[in-house]
This record gives sequence, structure tokens and C-alpha cells, in this order.
Amino acid sequence: MEIEGVIIKVLPAREGTSARGPWKSQDYVIQTEEQYPKKCVFNLFGAERIDQFKIQEGEKLKVSFDIDAHEFNERWYNTVRAWKVERIGDQAQGVQPESGTVIPGPQPAPFPPQPDIAGGSDDDLPF
Repeated sequence: MEIEGVIIKVLPAREGTSARGPWKSQDYVIQTEEQYPKKCVFNLFGAERIDQFKIQEGEKLKVSFDIDAHEFNERWYNTVRAWKVERIGDQAQGVQPESGTVIPGPQPAPFPPQPDIAGGSDDDLPF
């Protein structure tokens, strides 16, 4: 599943040690930019992912996540765990080049040339 929006809150990271070793987890609140905005808390698990994505408040993101539920003391809890984060909008495009700067790479094709319709016909249709 995916959600797009703005990060409105970066919650403090939690760390600990389990039978598998040390772990780190951090939660983030994202708000959609719809007519009726919705908020969602998602989680990144693992110090390497937290360091890789470096999510900051105010960033526009597209977050891919999985939803899972677990039971504790006969109560059920949802977990929204992100596995991919992409920056969108101005941040993804980077700085725009100044005018007169040549951008390397393929350039868009110019408009196709207009057909020569001066073949002696009275109408202006090319066929």
C-alpha cells in the first residue's frame, strides 16, 4: 500500500536489545493533502533504514508500507511498517538549472514540420 503526504511529526526513536540483538525503531506522522486530510502513523524498523531515509518534518513523501496486526492481552493492535520512502515534489527534482544552462541527456523532439499545402489546392487540408 502507499500513501502520499507531508511529514508533520517525527517521534523520538526507540532502542532496545532483544534475543536477536540490538534494535531501533522510529515512528512518523504523515498527513495527506486532500480536501479532507487524513493522518497516519507509520514505523521504520532498523537503524540502517532510519539512517538511509533520514525523514524530516515538512518533507513531501510517498511511503510504501505493509499493515499487520498483533494481539496482546486479548487486544489487537495494528502496525504500519514502511519498507520504501520516496521524496516527491520539489525535493525529488532538486535545484532547477539557471536559464541558458544546457541539461545533458535526451532532449524532447521539436514539433513535427507542417506539411507544405501550397500545392495549388484551394482548401487548406493536407489530404
